[in-house]
Amino acid sequence: MQMIDEVSQVIIWLIRAGAAFRVCYSFFRMIATSDETAMYQKRIRNVLVFYVLAESIWIIKNLILEYYT
Repeated sequence: MQMIDEVSQVIIWLIRAGAAFRVCYSFFRMIATSDETAMYQKRIRNVLVFYVLAESIWIIKNLILEYYT
């Protein structure tokens, strides 16, 4: 069980770091190319939606594990 917890912590850390880097990358690309601002704003919104869903899944997983253990 401890191994599963460690792996899940690594995965959620990678999701957080990846989302942060993607938002930063899109933000800097949006600054560099003002013609494609709408596209990068949509990408940032999609990353934030993915991040919220990913965090929700991990929270639900933790609630289920706490309830049944």
